[in-house]
Amino acid sequence: MATKTVDTRLKKKAYEAQVARLREELIQLQVKLKESPFKILLIVAGVEGAGRSELINTLMGWLDPRGVEIFSYLDPTDEERERPLMWRFWRSLPTRGRIGIYASSWYTETIRQHAHEHGSFPDLFTELERIRHFERVLVDNRTLVIKIWLHMSRADQGARLRELASDERTAWRVTPEHWHHHRHYKRLERLSNRILSGTDQPGARWLKLDIPDERTRHVAVASLITQRFKQHHSAVMRSLRRKDIPETDPKPLRPTGLRQLRALQLDQKLDEDEYEEKRDKWLGRLNQSIRRARGQKRSVVFVFEGWDAAGKGGAIRRLTSAMDARDYRVVPIAKPTDEERSHHYLWRFWRQIPRAGQVVIFDRSWYGRVLVERLEGFARREEWRRAYNELNDFESELTEHGMIIVKFWLHVSKDEQLKRFRERESTPYKQHKINEEDWRNRAKWEAYEVAVGDMLALTNKLNAPWHLVPANNKRYARLEILRAACRQIDRALET
Repeated sequence: MATKTVDTRLKKKAYEAQVARLREELIQLQVKLKESPFKILLIVAGVEGAGRSELINTLMGWLDPRGVEIFSYLDPTDEERERPLMWRFWRSLPTRGRIGIYASSWYTETIRQHAHEHGSFPDLFTELERIRHFERVLVDNRTLVIKIWLHMSRADQGARLRELASDERTAWRVTPEHWHHHRHYKRLERLSNRILSGTDQPGARWLKLDIPDERTRHVAVASLITQRFKQHHSAVMRSLRRKDIPETDPKPLRPTGLRQLRALQLDQKLDEDEYEEKRDKWLGRLNQSIRRARGQKRSVVFVFEGWDAAGKGGAIRRLTSAMDARDYRVVPIAKPTDEERSHHYLWRFWRQIPRAGQVVIFDRSWYGRVLVERLEGFARREEWRRAYNELNDFESELTEHGMIIVKFWLHVSKDEQLKRFRERESTPYKQHKINEEDWRNRAKWEAYEVAVGDMLALTNKLNAPWHLVPANNKRYARLEILRAACRQIDRALET
């Protein structure tokens, strides 16, 4: 964490000369940013009364407001409390090519809770770890994160608050919260130092500014933004110029997953009468499990992955037949839209996270990052390799909040897939299910096997285990999915 202290005052004439230059640089920055593959997040935090509002208002007067979004978060709503802490920040991130200025941010609620002694040290440690992860994911996705902490002494804070309170034009700006912070200045200073040191990391460093003069402070921040942008833009463009060759013959990162996949017995049989008898039993149990989860305000997230034509759609239809249509959503995942491509790849999945007691079913999911995006070259090597940890952390955030994640990989043999492809081509009402992309994917079967094996080995965690389902026999697969879903949900509810 860097600290910048400046005691001198900037005279009006010198200030105006610098402002003219900085305004031009900031506008040119925005023009260039529009065509750049990243966004800028400016977090402005600090001691109450240190000039946060004045700084942001000044910057907005210098920037083109059409390329800027201002964020100020109040107390979480009921809808936000029903989801993980970072949900509301993920869903409101600005798109690529824009600037987001945070008058309050993911730090605000943490500071507020601990300022009033509602939190404990273990809670703070967990919250800071979650913030570090969030910012690290953004930085890895090329986001330019600039964090400013405006500092002032207790004496200066008191003088500033009294000055504002004594003038009827500005008295409304001083609230009981400001005076609370002033009375507990020392404790809050220790808290803020702990937060700053605990979230200062490469790519998301804090700059602590102790600059009493308003003009000098505004110039310093604007200069920092233009300087950091130039450095970041150069680094990003250099990295993109480096060629990344997609894998044509991938080698396993963790061979155990591939061995497990190839060892799966696919010759299970189940006749129709036995299936119907057992299906009704397990549909009833699943209905009870889902209702119990809803009663405990526990959300359930189903993830369906598998080979093309492995039977995901049919399995989802049987699964949902056990639920009230008002309690679930099915989210089919296709190629990302232009809007989705302008965000981190996890953004579109965060937006679909259900409220407490609800169910969401993903027909394909965030695992596309380490499957199709890995093998088709849509993600660079360093991107898909770090995605395994990103996906594990994402699922940990959900399960730590109380959500239950049930993940299935539906596995069929290569011969069985070919049989189903031919059937789809020859059946009029199934022809829409087969296209050129399915055949291209099939041609890369061995490569996809390696990628699936790595996915199973590297993202099979106790909080979100994979259920590997033999799916050559559709009836057997559907029954196995019902059983596994019931058992995992019941187990989670009991613990």
